[in-house]
Amino acid sequence: MTVLAIDPGFGRCGVAVLEGDGARATLLYSACVETGPKNTFPERLLTVATEVTRLIEVYTPETMSIEEIYFTNNAKTAINVAEIRGMLIYLATSRKIPLVEFNPLAVKIAITGYGRATKEQVTKMVKKLVAIPNKKMLDDEYDAIALGLTALAHARHTQSRKL
Repeated sequence: MTVLAIDPGFGRCGVAVLEGDGARATLLYSACVETGPKNTFPERLLTVATEVTRLIEVYTPETMSIEEIYFTNNAKTAINVAEIRGMLIYLATSRKIPLVEFNPLAVKIAITGYGRATKEQVTKMVKKLVAIPNKKMLDDEYDAIALGLTALAHARHTQSRKL
C-alpha cells in the first residue's frame, strides 16, 4: 500500500510518501513544505495544496493520513491549521482517496508503544523503523513519516481482523 502522510501546517507542513504492508515500510519521499510569513494565508494555502496535488499525481497514493487537530493556546493558529486540514480532506475526497486521521497520542503509541513519548523518542523510533535519507529534516517531516507508519500499521491491523 502507498500512503501519503501529512502533518498539516501553514508555516511548515510535513509530507511523506511511504509504501509497505505495516510490517515493513519504505520511505519513497519526504519533505517539509514551507511558506513565507510575508505571504497571505490564501497564498500559503495554495502553496501547500499545489505540493500535495503534485504528490498525489506522482505517487497515486491508496490512502492519505493526516494528523487530527489538537487545540493550542493560539486560536488563530488552530483555525488556520483547521483550514489547511479542510483543504487536505477535500483533496483526498475529491480524488476518492481513503482518508485516515490520527491524533498525536495514537501516533506515539503506534510508533513507540508509549502515549507520553517525547518528540525525540518518536524520531528515534522512526529512524529504526524506516531508512531515512542522509539530509537535514525538521520535526514536521518526521511527524509526517510517523503518521505514514501509523497508517500502514493501522491498515495491517484492520486487514488482519477481516481475515
